[in-house]
Amino acid sequence: MDFALPEEIVLLRQSVRRFVDEELMPLEADYKDAPDIPDDDRTRLQRKAMDLGFWAMELPESVGGADLGQLAMCVVYEELSRCLVPAFRAQTIFTPYLGPVLLGLEGELRERFLMPVVRGECRTCFALTEPDAGSDPSRMKTSARKDGDHWILNGTKIFISGANKSAFAQVFAKTGQDADGRPLISCFLVEMDRPGVSLGQSFDLMSPDKPWELVLDNVEVPAAQLVGEEGRGWELARSFLDLGRLVHGPKAIGRAERALAHAVAYAKERVTFGQPLASRQAIQWMIADSAVEIHAARMMTYQAAWKADQGEDFHVEASAVKLFADEMLMRVADRAIQIHGGIGLSRELPLENIYRDARSRLITEGSSEMQRMIVGAEMISGRRGGSLFC
Repeated sequence: MDFALPEEIVLLRQSVRRFVDEELMPLEADYKDAPDIPDDDRTRLQRKAMDLGFWAMELPESVGGADLGQLAMCVVYEELSRCLVPAFRAQTIFTPYLGPVLLGLEGELRERFLMPVVRGECRTCFALTEPDAGSDPSRMKTSARKDGDHWILNGTKIFISGANKSAFAQVFAKTGQDADGRPLISCFLVEMDRPGVSLGQSFDLMSPDKPWELVLDNVEVPAAQLVGEEGRGWELARSFLDLGRLVHGPKAIGRAERALAHAVAYAKERVTFGQPLASRQAIQWMIADSAVEIHAARMMTYQAAWKADQGEDFHVEASAVKLFADEMLMRVADRAIQIHGGIGLSRELPLENIYRDARSRLITEGSSEMQRMIVGAEMISGRRGGSLFC
């Protein structure tokens, strides 16, 4: 077994690190608590990323991407996540935030919806969560009713990141039920300027993200804007969530590495009772635990990304990565603050920002409890012979 990263990914890491240090870190002081950076800064950075060959690296070559795969993108996200800006969607500097749902579009839909996002001309958002339906699609209330050559959509979505700057939304709605009474979920492409589409409340969270409420009031959508087959929307949503949960891994690792680096540096320079903090066994153990947990999260993440690149099912692995890496980040950030003492609580350091971000990650894109349910159910089923990750 070869655990070494391919040389081209190592070189990619070095190039991305330079970009982060030179282009993003100087913006941190001004925008570390902002949900986004100004559009002119984003456009400038995206153009520079395109010039350097960083843009759309993980997308298929058929749409102008480099098709680098998830393992390479994990390395990219680790480097991007060392910086606190753009806070919640750092990857959008290097790649359009579109998810796998749009990649299956063909013909006119591909040209109208997918390609402008790929070219960085507009943005999209993913509208799944509702006030009473998060991880449980059976409670979804947003509905779509067929009316001739249109669908009529009604309902409310919440916590929709980027809705205020999106040209269209990927909206999931109930379109009926199967023979057992279970809801059939379908996906629709809905332009944000369609009559009946509006933004409701925005949510100021403890993390820098600022998601929105999306309201659909008798919105007419052409039948052609149904994505895939009617009733197959949950499969599309799951593909989006699997990738989203997988990249929680490298994002947590990048943040945790930075927190640990601060903790180590401070422990070596801070003197108490005539000795540096680094000489104390309690401090050494906190640093050791953090280093070991970061390493474990990285190995788990890379293995899941490798499976994704092989075209294998990584649904359970993605949940395991999100569960372990996000909880790892919470512990590492907490230890780093504890090592710093009072100054660790100060906004002069990035630690309190990392801590708030870490806490939010235990809920976003599926809570830790939900990930435990997924992993536990797979173990109990015995489908993998009692071992999930071999």
